[in-house]
Amino acid sequence: MAKELWEGNAAIAEAAVRAGLEAFFGYPITPQTEILEYLSRRLPELGRVFLQAESEVASINMVYGAACAGVRAMTSSSSPGISLMQEGLSYIACSEVPAVVVNIMRGGPGLGNVAPSQGDYFQAVKMAGHGDFHPIVLAPGNIQEAIDLTVLAFDLAEKYRTIAMVAADGSLGQMMEPAEMPPMRPVRKPEERPAWALTGAKGRKPNIITSLYLVEEELEKVNLRLQAKLRQIAANEVRWKEYSTEDADLLLVAFGTVGRVCQTVVREARTKG
Repeated sequence: MAKELWEGNAAIAEAAVRAGLEAFFGYPITPQTEILEYLSRRLPELGRVFLQAESEVASINMVYGAACAGVRAMTSSSSPGISLMQEGLSYIACSEVPAVVVNIMRGGPGLGNVAPSQGDYFQAVKMAGHGDFHPIVLAPGNIQEAIDLTVLAFDLAEKYRTIAMVAADGSLGQMMEPAEMPPMRPVRKPEERPAWALTGAKGRKPNIITSLYLVEEELEKVNLRLQAKLRQIAANEVRWKEYSTEDADLLLVAFGTVGRVCQTVVREARTKG
């Protein structure tokens, strides 16, 4: 397909649709509201589910419910909204169901402002909620990466039955660049849902999805399994780009849109010798 001019938030939304997004639940907050605006039109056109919830807390719990049914579900928010989702994110992680979360980061702490920020880095990669779990975090630096990593987020979330977060910032969400969209994937039929999903126990034993383990040994096993999964993800799924590193004496490490700034800095520094 040919490249088209896309705004970052709209590109993420359309990429999710093409990745097979079946149900979106969200709540408006700047600078990511364009994702909701786009999906509020796009998903109903395709006979899929868009629901503006009454809060971020409700949104993440709706995602949890849809994910338990084996549906490709997603929510999006910005920094304060992600903080409100922490409990639900922890439930999803412990229950081992796949979900995609988009965080278009803004300035903080507190209500902060709506300027671009990367201040949610530690919240995302170290612990997106209580209980010592770690989601997959993908951080695009341009619109094409935002598209590609959104699609990848759905695949990795399902592969590892965990949360995959796309962490961008307000600058990326609201800039425009030419980018290429992937082809549309078909939405799975009900009979194609994963074997673990809650689809009605017809012809099989009931599935149980929970984040409550009152027996200490059972909770220990869950935590050991989650930590083993994290090591597997770290070994197989870490991605990065290098720029002019072959003979470098000084290495700049950055993510997202700041990585683009660092490339400019490197070019200028090399020009000056």
